[in-house]
This record gives sequence, structure tokens and C-alpha cells, in this order.
Amino acid sequence: MQWLSEQYFRLTGWTFVGSIPREPKLVIIAYPHTSNWDFFVFLAVIHHFGLRVRFLAHEGLFIGPFGWLLLRWGAIPVLGDAGARLTTLVESFADAESMLLVLAPEGTRASRSHWRSGFWRIADAADVPVLMGFVDRETKRLGFGPALRVNGDPHRWMEAARDFYDDKRGFKPQNQGPIQLDI
Repeated sequence: MQWLSEQYFRLTGWTFVGSIPREPKLVIIAYPHTSNWDFFVFLAVIHHFGLRVRFLAHEGLFIGPFGWLLLRWGAIPVLGDAGARLTTLVESFADAESMLLVLAPEGTRASRSHWRSGFWRIADAADVPVLMGFVDRETKRLGFGPALRVNGDPHRWMEAARDFYDDKRGFKPQNQGPIQLDI
């Protein structure tokens, strides 16, 4: 799969950019998340960089062979309320020697008025950096930007995110909402 996805993106003019920090534990945000294609593009990014990641997926998707495939790709079925998920994920980071958790802060492929706060709450509570992952359809670039710790100040982190993501456009730019938190 890695070879096939890399060949496809190279042949269609896409470039992989950035690097992964030498951190055993990261929350990686996938932005923008404007269409169903973004998921497959981020899979290509993960494969290109040779990462073994975990990500959240709605429990309703874990049916039949697709469920097995999602688990193999690192999916974690979303169960319970947000508070329980936060506690479970923070404990998972504490128990793991290494863990890379990918989250889409928009939480949906449709335009929203704000980003969901779970990614920074998890990263801050687990004391791990947040790595900025991206897709930019206009420049045909995909990869990673900076990794920054929240350190109890999500507003400072969000300023850096707004600066970094300002020129990035997803597959359906009309579905991108503003980069601001719901705190």
C-alpha cells in the first residue's frame, strides 16, 4: 500500500514535506478535514513517513471486513462520552512506550464555527506535543509542520496553528471553518 500510494501522489504532482520530531508520543492533528478523501490522503502521509498511528473512528464503522481493516490501520472505536474518552486516551499515553494519536480537530467534514478541543486537552493532560499535519490541495503538498506543546495555554498554541494553516486548503475549501477553539 505504501509504494502504491507514494507512486500515485508523485505521478499526480503531489509532494511530501516536513519531518517527524524525535518524540515517542505525539498528538497529530489532521487539517483540513473537508472531504472523505482527506482520510485516504492522510493514510498516504502516514505510510510515507513510516508511522504507526492510532485514530478515533465512529463505532458504527466497525462492521464486517471494513471493521477489521480499520483496526489494522490503528482505529480506536469511539465509545462513551467525551470525558471518558479523554481519561482513557490520557491513560493510554501514560501506559504506552510510544503512541501517535491522529485527530481531526474539526471533527467533521462539514464547515464548523470552531475546532473541537479534545486534541489539545488530551495533549496537555498527557504532556505530549501536538504535531501539525496538513493537506494543501492548491499547492499539492502534504505532510507535517511544527510540533508544539500546549503547556496549559491553548490560545498561544492556536495562534501558532492559525499562522501555520493560514494558506492551507483542503479538497473542498468551502467546508473549512475558522481555526478557533470551542473552550
